[in-house]
Amino acid sequence: MGAGGVAEGVKPVAAMVVVQVVFAGVNIFYKLAVVCDGMDMRVLVAYRYLFASAVLAPLAYFIERKNRTKMTWRVLMLSFVCGLVGGSLAQNLYISGMKLTSATFATAMTNLIPAITFVLAVLFRYERLAIRTAAGQAKVAGTLIGVGGAMLLTFYKGAEVTPWHTHLDLVAALQSRHHSTSVAGEAAAGNRVMGSMLVIGSCFFYALWLILQAKLSREYPFHYSSTALMCVMSGAQSAAFALCLDRDAAQWRLGLDIRLLSVVYTGVLASGVMLVVLSWCVKRRGPLFASVFNPLMLVVVAVLGSLLLAEKLHLGTLLGAVLIVIGLYAVLWGKGRETAVEAAKVGDDHQHIDVVVVVQQQQQQQRDEEGDAAAATAATTTMAAQSAEESSDRTASSRRSDRYIHRSCGF
Repeated sequence: MGAGGVAEGVKPVAAMVVVQVVFAGVNIFYKLAVVCDGMDMRVLVAYRYLFASAVLAPLAYFIERKNRTKMTWRVLMLSFVCGLVGGSLAQNLYISGMKLTSATFATAMTNLIPAITFVLAVLFRYERLAIRTAAGQAKVAGTLIGVGGAMLLTFYKGAEVTPWHTHLDLVAALQSRHHSTSVAGEAAAGNRVMGSMLVIGSCFFYALWLILQAKLSREYPFHYSSTALMCVMSGAQSAAFALCLDRDAAQWRLGLDIRLLSVVYTGVLASGVMLVVLSWCVKRRGPLFASVFNPLMLVVVAVLGSLLLAEKLHLGTLLGAVLIVIGLYAVLWGKGRETAVEAAKVGDDHQHIDVVVVVQQQQQQQRDEEGDAAAATAATTTMAAQSAEESSDRTASSRRSDRYIHRSCGF
């Protein structure tokens, strides 16, 4: 493999690393804007999807305008439900759970999404359990390991294992600047279980969105347009939800501060630019390749959270995160093995069809050759008969001519 081939192989890997680092930054900005600056999380979610819509809508128009088919009411309803489940509900629950726990804790829980998606896919009969196969056993075991890791992460805290200590604390700096009340004591003392339930609920709705999105992709196979439409729906739903519960105009005001930076980062960079990069990686290497990099976000969030937000790493968080990542890779391995087996079966079927076609072509060719030989024999026989008949005619004509000559001569 030459240098060009190596570069082409490295590009998707580098792109996925950048995607995971940017997604890790989303958790940090969520924490800074909501917990430290006091921004309403519902307003933040609304702004995120509105900014994402402003980026994706023109992109979808120019990329898919020549191939896009007419929009139907069924597609609009599916987009509305996808926006509600995968956008408004999932993001509001996620930020609420992270507010009660930590960015590292919430990020670790998101690795449960493949296991929850597998359970829902089995319940909706999109996938078979196939417990007798190695792939099915791996997916079931991975799901159980992930659930065990989530329970350990929720109910066991353990000793502090932070490998480094810094004097940088953006949480304290922003709280002192805005004179906001500290939420760290509440998160540490109180509602770890409630935060866990909220994050798991977010993972559930996100997994449900993956299944609904697959159905929407079959109904309307235009990725950019459907994603932009979902962002528009999520933005409208989140804005209506935020306005119903909090009509304070100060919450919607954006200045040159952490709120504007969080909205631009999460909406334009994470939901806009990175979505295009992620789609390119999935197109080049497949969805399984993209999923393998998910635990990298957990590592980046853990490092950034301890360095920038003064979050403490505990033994329960570490062990639970390790179990969840092991369960994630078990589910991904089982899914990859199942996909490979199905691809091999399809290849065998195609090979069998090719063999049958070749045999039929050979038999047809043999029949054609036999038909040609029979036709040639018949033609030879016909020509011989015609030749004999012509010879007989010439003989008869010669005899008649002789008799005529003899009569004319008086014999």
